Amino acid sequence: MLKYGIPVAVSVGLAYFLYTNVDIDAITTSLRQDVNYRWFLPVIVVSVMSHVFRGLRWRIQLRAVNVNAPLSAVVNSIFGTYFVNLLFPRLGEVWRCGYIANREKAPFSLVLGSMVGDRLSDTLTVLLLTVFTFFLAGDKLALFFDARDDGSSPGLLGSWILWTCVAVVLLMVALAVWVIRTDSQNPVVAKLRSPLMSLWNGFAAIWRMDGKWMFLFYTVMIWGCYFMQLYLASFAFTFTANLGVVAVLVLFVLSSLGMAVPSNGGLGPWQYAIIFGLTLYGIGDFPLSTPYDPQASAFAWLVWGVQTMLLIVLGIYAFVCIEIDRRRMVRNKSDK
Repeated sequence: MLKYGIPVAVSVGLAYFLYTNVDIDAITTSLRQDVNYRWFLPVIVVSVMSHVFRGLRWRIQLRAVNVNAPLSAVVNSIFGTYFVNLLFPRLGEVWRCGYIANREKAPFSLVLGSMVGDRLSDTLTVLLLTVFTFFLAGDKLALFFDARDDGSSPGLLGSWILWTCVAVVLLMVALAVWVIRTDSQNPVVAKLRSPLMSLWNGFAAIWRMDGKWMFLFYTVMIWGCYFMQLYLASFAFTFTANLGVVAVLVLFVLSSLGMAVPSNGGLGPWQYAIIFGLTLYGIGDFPLSTPYDPQASAFAWLVWGVQTMLLIVLGIYAFVCIEIDRRRMVRNKSDK
Protein backbone atom coordinates (compact mmCIF):
# COMPACT_ATOMS: atom_id res chain seq x y z
CA MET A 1 0.00 0.00 0.00
CA LEU A 2 2.83 2.41 0.82
CA LYS A 3 4.75 1.58 -2.35
CA TYR A 4 1.87 1.82 -4.82
CA GLY A 5 -1.05 3.31 -2.91
CA ILE A 6 0.63 6.61 -2.03
CA PRO A 7 1.77 7.42 -5.61
CA VAL A 8 -1.69 6.63 -6.96
CA ALA A 9 -3.26 8.77 -4.25
CA VAL A 10 -0.85 11.63 -5.04
CA SER A 11 -1.64 11.42 -8.75
CA VAL A 12 -5.40 11.23 -8.28
CA GLY A 13 -5.41 13.95 -5.64
CA LEU A 14 -3.27 16.40 -7.62
CA ALA A 15 -5.06 15.64 -10.89
CA TYR A 16 -8.41 16.27 -9.21
CA PHE A 17 -7.05 19.44 -7.61
CA LEU A 18 -5.79 20.70 -10.96
CA TYR A 19 -9.00 19.67 -12.73
CA THR A 20 -11.21 21.52 -10.25
CA ASN A 21 -9.05 24.64 -10.52
CA VAL A 22 -9.07 25.10 -14.29
CA ASP A 23 -11.59 26.33 -16.81
CA ILE A 24 -12.05 23.36 -19.15
CA ASP A 25 -13.85 25.40 -21.81
CA ALA A 26 -11.04 27.98 -21.87
CA ILE A 27 -8.42 25.23 -22.13
CA THR A 28 -10.33 23.64 -25.02
CA THR A 29 -10.44 26.98 -26.80
CA SER A 30 -6.70 27.44 -26.30
CA LEU A 31 -5.98 23.94 -27.64
CA ARG A 32 -8.05 24.74 -30.71
CA GLN A 33 -6.68 28.21 -31.43
CA ASP A 34 -3.16 28.43 -29.98
CA VAL A 35 -1.50 25.17 -31.05
CA ASN A 36 0.40 24.09 -34.15
CA TYR A 37 0.29 20.33 -33.71
CA ARG A 38 2.92 19.65 -36.39
CA TRP A 39 5.61 20.57 -33.87
CA PHE A 40 4.80 17.42 -31.93
CA LEU A 41 6.19 15.22 -34.70
CA PRO A 42 9.82 16.15 -33.95
CA VAL A 43 8.95 16.03 -30.24
CA ILE A 44 7.94 12.39 -30.63
CA VAL A 45 11.09 11.53 -32.63
CA VAL A 46 13.36 13.12 -30.03
CA SER A 47 11.45 11.37 -27.24
CA VAL A 48 11.98 7.95 -28.83
CA MET A 49 15.68 8.71 -29.27
CA SER A 50 15.99 9.56 -25.57
CA HIS A 51 14.86 6.02 -24.73
CA VAL A 52 17.26 4.50 -27.25
CA PHE A 53 20.16 6.47 -25.75
CA ARG A 54 19.09 5.30 -22.28
CA GLY A 55 19.19 1.71 -23.52
CA LEU A 56 22.66 2.23 -25.00
CA ARG A 57 23.89 3.70 -21.72
CA TRP A 58 22.46 0.94 -19.56
CA ARG A 59 23.99 -1.72 -21.83
CA ILE A 60 27.44 -0.34 -20.97
CA GLN A 61 26.71 -0.90 -17.27
CA LEU A 62 25.26 -4.35 -17.91
CA ARG A 63 28.37 -5.38 -19.80
CA ALA A 64 30.48 -4.21 -16.86
CA VAL A 65 28.81 -6.93 -14.76
CA ASN A 66 29.08 -9.51 -17.58
CA VAL A 67 25.45 -9.30 -18.65
CA ASN A 68 25.54 -9.15 -22.46
CA ALA A 69 21.94 -8.53 -23.44
CA PRO A 70 21.28 -7.48 -27.06
CA LEU A 71 20.46 -3.83 -27.64
CA SER A 72 16.94 -4.65 -28.86
CA ALA A 73 16.11 -6.37 -25.56
CA VAL A 74 17.59 -3.53 -23.50
CA VAL A 75 15.72 -0.84 -25.46
CA ASN A 76 12.47 -2.80 -25.19
CA SER A 77 13.05 -3.04 -21.44
CA ILE A 78 13.31 0.77 -21.35
CA PHE A 79 10.07 1.16 -23.33
CA GLY A 80 8.38 -1.31 -21.00
CA THR A 81 9.72 0.43 -17.90
CA TYR A 82 7.90 3.68 -18.59
CA PHE A 83 4.72 1.85 -19.57
CA VAL A 84 4.72 -0.10 -16.29
CA ASN A 85 5.49 3.09 -14.34
CA LEU A 86 2.29 4.63 -15.69
CA LEU A 87 0.38 1.91 -13.86
CA PHE A 88 2.62 1.26 -10.86
CA PRO A 89 5.10 4.04 -10.06
CA ARG A 90 8.72 2.89 -9.64
CA LEU A 91 7.78 -0.74 -10.36
CA GLY A 92 8.99 -0.31 -13.94
CA GLU A 93 12.63 -0.24 -12.85
CA VAL A 94 12.16 -3.49 -10.92
CA TRP A 95 10.36 -5.04 -13.89
CA ARG A 96 13.10 -4.21 -16.38
CA CYS A 97 15.78 -5.63 -14.10
CA GLY A 98 13.72 -8.78 -13.66
CA TYR A 99 13.18 -9.10 -17.40
CA ILE A 100 16.87 -8.72 -18.30
CA ALA A 101 17.99 -10.94 -15.41
CA ASN A 102 15.57 -13.67 -16.45
CA ARG A 103 16.41 -13.40 -20.16
CA GLU A 104 20.17 -13.51 -19.59
CA LYS A 105 20.05 -15.90 -16.61
CA ALA A 106 21.86 -13.35 -14.42
CA PRO A 107 21.44 -12.59 -10.68
CA PHE A 108 18.59 -10.13 -10.24
CA SER A 109 20.39 -8.14 -7.54
CA LEU A 110 23.43 -7.69 -9.83
CA VAL A 111 21.26 -6.30 -12.63
CA LEU A 112 19.39 -4.17 -10.11
CA GLY A 113 22.69 -2.72 -8.92
CA SER A 114 23.50 -1.57 -12.44
CA MET A 115 20.08 0.09 -12.62
CA VAL A 116 20.74 1.91 -9.33
CA GLY A 117 23.89 3.34 -10.88
CA ASP A 118 21.84 4.32 -13.93
CA ARG A 119 19.32 6.21 -11.77
CA LEU A 120 21.99 7.78 -9.58
CA SER A 121 23.60 9.31 -12.65
CA ASP A 122 20.21 10.84 -13.51
CA THR A 123 19.88 12.26 -10.01
CA LEU A 124 23.33 13.83 -10.24
CA THR A 125 22.45 15.24 -13.67
CA VAL A 126 19.30 16.89 -12.32
CA LEU A 127 21.30 18.38 -9.45
CA LEU A 128 23.93 19.74 -11.86
CA LEU A 129 21.23 21.16 -14.13
CA THR A 130 19.56 22.80 -11.15
CA VAL A 131 22.82 24.39 -10.03
CA PHE A 132 23.59 25.52 -13.59
CA THR A 133 20.12 27.01 -13.98
CA PHE A 134 20.50 28.85 -10.68
CA PHE A 135 23.41 30.75 -12.23
CA LEU A 136 21.27 31.67 -15.25
CA ALA A 137 17.90 32.27 -13.61
CA GLY A 138 18.35 31.88 -9.87
CA ASP A 139 15.68 34.46 -9.12
CA LYS A 140 13.04 32.36 -10.92
CA LEU A 141 14.00 29.10 -9.21
CA ALA A 142 14.08 30.82 -5.82
CA LEU A 143 10.48 31.84 -6.32
CA PHE A 144 9.54 28.21 -6.97
CA PHE A 145 11.30 26.88 -3.88
CA ASP A 146 9.86 29.53 -1.57
CA ALA A 147 6.46 30.08 -3.16
CA ARG A 148 3.17 29.98 -1.34
CA ASP A 149 0.03 29.86 -3.43
CA ASP A 150 -2.20 31.54 -0.86
CA GLY A 151 0.10 32.14 2.08
CA SER A 152 -0.88 28.94 3.87
CA SER A 153 1.06 26.17 2.09
CA PRO A 154 4.85 25.96 2.46
CA GLY A 155 7.27 25.97 -0.44
CA LEU A 156 9.08 22.88 -1.61
CA LEU A 157 12.12 23.25 0.65
CA GLY A 158 9.89 23.91 3.64
CA SER A 159 7.86 20.75 3.16
CA TRP A 160 8.17 18.32 6.08
CA ILE A 161 7.27 15.49 3.69
CA LEU A 162 10.35 16.21 1.58
CA TRP A 163 12.70 16.25 4.56
CA THR A 164 11.11 13.13 6.03
CA CYS A 165 11.74 11.30 2.74
CA VAL A 166 15.35 12.50 2.69
CA ALA A 167 15.85 11.32 6.28
CA VAL A 168 14.36 7.90 5.53
CA VAL A 169 16.56 7.44 2.45
CA LEU A 170 19.70 8.41 4.37
CA LEU A 171 18.75 6.02 7.18
CA MET A 172 18.24 3.16 4.71
CA VAL A 173 21.60 3.86 3.04
CA ALA A 174 23.34 3.91 6.44
CA LEU A 175 21.67 0.64 7.40
CA ALA A 176 22.70 -1.00 4.11
CA VAL A 177 26.33 0.10 4.59
CA TRP A 178 26.33 -1.31 8.12
CA VAL A 179 24.91 -4.66 6.96
CA ILE A 180 27.63 -4.95 4.27
CA ARG A 181 30.54 -3.99 6.55
CA THR A 182 29.56 -5.62 9.85
CA ASP A 183 30.93 -8.99 10.95
CA SER A 184 27.67 -9.87 12.69
CA GLN A 185 26.48 -13.44 12.06
CA ASN A 186 22.89 -12.67 12.98
CA PRO A 187 20.69 -14.79 10.63
CA VAL A 188 18.70 -11.78 9.44
CA VAL A 189 21.84 -9.71 8.80
CA ALA A 190 23.53 -12.63 7.05
CA LYS A 191 20.48 -13.13 4.81
CA LEU A 192 20.46 -9.45 3.84
CA ARG A 193 24.21 -9.22 3.25
CA SER A 194 24.36 -11.39 0.11
CA PRO A 195 21.79 -9.47 -2.02
CA LEU A 196 23.11 -6.13 -0.74
CA MET A 197 26.67 -7.11 -1.73
CA SER A 198 25.43 -8.13 -5.15
CA LEU A 199 23.54 -4.84 -5.42
CA TRP A 200 26.68 -2.92 -4.44
CA ASN A 201 28.81 -4.83 -6.97
CA GLY A 202 26.38 -3.92 -9.72
CA PHE A 203 26.41 -0.29 -8.66
CA ALA A 204 30.20 -0.13 -8.21
CA ALA A 205 30.73 -1.50 -11.72
CA ILE A 206 30.12 2.01 -13.04
CA TRP A 207 33.56 3.04 -11.73
CA ARG A 208 35.49 0.20 -13.35
CA MET A 209 33.50 -0.31 -16.55
CA ASP A 210 34.89 0.20 -20.03
CA GLY A 211 33.36 3.01 -22.03
CA LYS A 212 33.12 5.70 -19.33
CA TRP A 213 33.29 8.43 -21.95
CA MET A 214 30.50 6.84 -23.95
CA PHE A 215 28.50 6.58 -20.73
CA LEU A 216 28.97 10.31 -20.25
CA PHE A 217 28.11 10.99 -23.90
CA TYR A 218 24.88 8.99 -23.66
CA THR A 219 23.98 10.80 -20.43
CA VAL A 220 24.34 14.14 -22.21
CA MET A 221 22.29 12.86 -25.14
CA ILE A 222 19.52 11.51 -22.88
CA TRP A 223 19.08 14.77 -21.03
CA GLY A 224 19.66 16.80 -24.16
CA CYS A 225 16.74 14.95 -25.74
CA TYR A 226 14.60 15.54 -22.66
CA PHE A 227 15.29 19.26 -22.88
CA MET A 228 14.73 19.36 -26.65
CA GLN A 229 11.32 17.74 -26.23
CA LEU A 230 10.15 20.62 -24.09
CA TYR A 231 11.97 23.23 -26.19
CA LEU A 232 10.41 21.99 -29.43
CA ALA A 233 7.00 21.74 -27.76
CA SER A 234 7.27 25.42 -26.77
CA PHE A 235 7.18 26.35 -30.49
CA ALA A 236 3.86 24.56 -30.88
CA PHE A 237 2.05 27.21 -28.81
CA THR A 238 1.64 30.82 -29.90
CA PHE A 239 2.11 32.09 -26.33
CA THR A 240 5.36 30.16 -25.63
CA ALA A 241 7.05 30.35 -29.04
CA ASN A 242 9.23 33.25 -27.90
CA LEU A 243 10.10 32.01 -24.41
CA GLY A 244 13.75 31.37 -25.24
CA VAL A 245 16.27 28.78 -24.09
CA VAL A 246 16.71 30.02 -20.51
CA ALA A 247 12.98 30.12 -19.80
CA VAL A 248 12.50 26.61 -21.19
CA LEU A 249 15.51 25.46 -19.13
CA VAL A 250 13.77 26.78 -16.01
CA LEU A 251 10.60 24.91 -16.96
CA PHE A 252 12.68 21.81 -17.64
CA VAL A 253 14.40 21.88 -14.25
CA LEU A 254 11.12 22.54 -12.40
CA SER A 255 9.37 19.69 -14.21
CA SER A 256 12.33 17.35 -13.54
CA LEU A 257 12.10 18.15 -9.85
CA GLY A 258 8.36 17.57 -10.05
CA MET A 259 8.97 14.08 -11.46
CA ALA A 260 10.75 13.20 -8.21
CA VAL A 261 7.36 13.24 -6.49
CA PRO A 262 5.98 9.67 -6.53
CA SER A 263 3.10 9.61 -8.99
CA ASN A 264 1.85 7.74 -12.04
CA GLY A 265 3.99 9.02 -14.89
CA GLY A 266 4.31 12.46 -13.32
CA LEU A 267 0.54 12.99 -13.37
CA GLY A 268 -0.13 16.02 -11.19
CA PRO A 269 3.34 17.16 -10.05
CA TRP A 270 4.60 17.63 -13.61
CA GLN A 271 1.64 19.78 -14.65
CA TYR A 272 1.79 21.83 -11.47
CA ALA A 273 5.52 22.53 -11.94
CA ILE A 274 4.99 23.57 -15.58
CA ILE A 275 1.99 25.78 -14.81
CA PHE A 276 3.91 27.40 -11.97
CA GLY A 277 6.99 27.88 -14.17
CA LEU A 278 5.00 29.57 -16.90
CA THR A 279 3.63 32.11 -14.41
CA LEU A 280 7.24 33.18 -13.79
CA TYR A 281 7.35 34.33 -17.40
CA GLY A 282 4.03 36.12 -17.52
CA ILE A 283 1.78 33.29 -18.68
CA GLY A 284 -0.74 33.33 -15.84
CA ASP A 285 -0.75 35.15 -12.52
CA PHE A 286 2.07 34.91 -10.00
CA PRO A 287 1.60 33.82 -7.29
CA LEU A 288 -0.72 31.13 -8.60
CA SER A 289 -4.38 31.94 -8.37
CA THR A 290 -7.37 29.80 -9.22
CA PRO A 291 -8.63 29.03 -11.71
CA TYR A 292 -5.21 28.46 -13.23
CA ASP A 293 -4.38 30.23 -16.45
CA PRO A 294 -6.01 28.29 -19.34
CA GLN A 295 -3.03 28.75 -21.66
CA ALA A 296 -0.51 27.48 -19.08
CA SER A 297 -2.86 24.60 -18.27
CA ALA A 298 -3.31 23.77 -21.97
CA PHE A 299 0.48 23.66 -22.42
CA ALA A 300 1.03 21.42 -19.40
CA TRP A 301 -1.74 18.94 -20.14
CA LEU A 302 -1.14 18.66 -23.89
CA VAL A 303 2.63 18.16 -23.64
CA TRP A 304 2.17 15.61 -20.85
CA GLY A 305 -0.64 13.91 -22.78
CA VAL A 306 1.42 13.51 -25.95
CA GLN A 307 4.33 12.05 -23.97
CA THR A 308 2.03 9.67 -22.11
CA MET A 309 0.32 8.42 -25.28
CA LEU A 310 3.75 7.80 -26.80
CA LEU A 311 4.81 5.79 -23.74
CA ILE A 312 1.66 3.67 -24.05
CA VAL A 313 2.32 2.96 -27.74
CA LEU A 314 6.00 2.17 -27.10
CA GLY A 315 5.06 -0.03 -24.15
CA ILE A 316 2.63 -2.08 -26.25
CA TYR A 317 5.27 -2.37 -28.98
CA ALA A 318 7.86 -3.50 -26.41
CA PHE A 319 5.68 -6.22 -24.91
CA VAL A 320 4.79 -7.56 -28.36
CA CYS A 321 8.51 -7.69 -29.25
CA ILE A 322 9.35 -9.32 -25.93
CA GLU A 323 6.77 -12.04 -26.49
CA ILE A 324 8.06 -12.68 -30.03
CA ASP A 325 11.61 -12.85 -28.68
CA ARG A 326 10.53 -15.24 -25.90
CA ARG A 327 8.90 -17.63 -28.35
CA ARG A 328 11.95 -17.50 -30.62
CA MET A 329 14.25 -18.39 -27.72
CA VAL A 330 11.97 -21.26 -26.64
CA ARG A 331 11.86 -22.57 -30.23
CA ASN A 332 15.66 -22.36 -30.57
CA LYS A 333 16.09 -24.16 -27.26
CA SER A 334 13.72 -26.95 -28.29
CA ASP A 335 15.51 -27.35 -31.65
CA LYS A 336 18.76 -28.04 -29.80
